[in-house]
Amino acid sequence: MAAATSTIDLAAALVTAPVPIGHWLAILPVAHCITLGAVLLMLRAHLRLQAWLAISGLAMLALIDAALLAKVAAEGPLTMVMGRWLPPFGIAFTVDLLGALMAFTSALAALAAGIYALADIGESGQRYGFFPLLMLLMAGVTGAFLTGDVFNLYVWFEVLLISSFGLIILGSERQQIDGALKYAVLNLIATTLFLIGVGILYAVFGTLNMADIAARARDLRATAPLMTLASLLLLAFAMKAAAFPVNFWLPASYHTPRIVVSALFAGLLTKVGIYALIRVVVMLLPVERQELSPLIALAAAATILVGALGALAENDIRRLFGYVVISGIGNMLAGVALGSPGDGISGAVFYALHSMVLMTALYLAAGEIARRGGGFLLSGLGGLYRQSGGFTALSLVLFLAACGLPPFSGFWPKVILVKASLDSGAWWLAAVILVGGFLTTIAFGRLFLLAYWRPAPTAAMPSAAVWRTGLPLAALTALVVGFGILPERLLALSQAAAAGLADPQAYLHSVFPGGFR
Repeated sequence: MAAATSTIDLAAALVTAPVPIGHWLAILPVAHCITLGAVLLMLRAHLRLQAWLAISGLAMLALIDAALLAKVAAEGPLTMVMGRWLPPFGIAFTVDLLGALMAFTSALAALAAGIYALADIGESGQRYGFFPLLMLLMAGVTGAFLTGDVFNLYVWFEVLLISSFGLIILGSERQQIDGALKYAVLNLIATTLFLIGVGILYAVFGTLNMADIAARARDLRATAPLMTLASLLLLAFAMKAAAFPVNFWLPASYHTPRIVVSALFAGLLTKVGIYALIRVVVMLLPVERQELSPLIALAAAATILVGALGALAENDIRRLFGYVVISGIGNMLAGVALGSPGDGISGAVFYALHSMVLMTALYLAAGEIARRGGGFLLSGLGGLYRQSGGFTALSLVLFLAACGLPPFSGFWPKVILVKASLDSGAWWLAAVILVGGFLTTIAFGRLFLLAYWRPAPTAAMPSAAVWRTGLPLAALTALVVGFGILPERLLALSQAAAAGLADPQAYLHSVFPGGFR
């Protein structure tokens, strides 16, 4: 009773305190996306204006997220409370370094995809709401990264699921409807499991505020079914992230929509699942993560191998890239299984940031391959090197980065994860990571030889470059090169983000500045 009274007294004392101006940055990215999405919907009859307003809005989102990241990196986590109902009673947006990094990287990927969409999405797709749905998708993605409340994490999952379902059926082709059905059913199952987990969380803790849960967990561990809860949430987020054995929905659906939609999905959506998994099992339930680490490691190894072998077997380059997404999820899961903030978790964070940029770029490159070569099937492609040496060079950089080869961005997180595996005695996991990279190299070597190096099956007219497709692809490739050649800053940020998860005292202080009751 005394503890509850002290909390209420603290809330009463702080409820009239002014909100620091900088703290509004925590909610501004989501408010910006929702507001701009509504404006774009009202401009559906003015397609040209709508498109350019959307691109400007995505650029503004990247600037807002950059400012948020700079503030969090300099000052630590910040919290914005909705309606001044202070935690744990109200809804809080709490932004730490991990959330800010993921939000900023997702904004860069979305901006590149938005520019590419000017060439990939025709008038019909724009009229049926591509750009408003894109902004709604970014509201869901960004909200998931920035929220400090587990129930609102579920809400933002629902927002991005609704918008992604609208994007995947854009065009209403039979293949798209089939892919959308598989995508929706499996994701709804995962969402239902997540909602059940949220209910159990509330029953156990009496709160859904992440900081409150993290502080209470150690006292309830002896009596509460936290292992059951952690297992349920692990399954839900693994399904969202397309980890083995619940990964089969991804290669069955990601190749069906427009290529720019596939790029958004591959770059962003599975990473939201990985983010949620890291946030919950590393920060909120660390003891349960440690107990489940052998199971997570086995799932990681299977995911890596299934993804790499699937990529080897594919003829459709979109499905091939889908399996590369799955293999990358396995590498991130390996970092979660290892758990050490210095190497394991920081490697998973670094790999997630790298993958958001790389997978978006790979799918945009797939669109260029189809435009220049006439299709997505390897059996019908050839001669791309003769058409454009510049595009071939960009593609080769992306392929090498996906394989984890130096000097590109995929090399460093794999080095970190292999080192963490060896340091923890999990030599077999290090071997799986290396074998997965080797198989992925063979898959991309096969792609390069067939699509680029061998002569074209039929004579083809050279395809002129289009700035709307070339500019975003070149920009993302430059990021891949930059992360690889100058990794120190990103590595330092990833390590700081991992340290903040392992020791969330700064996160808790941001939510409860007067001290936890």
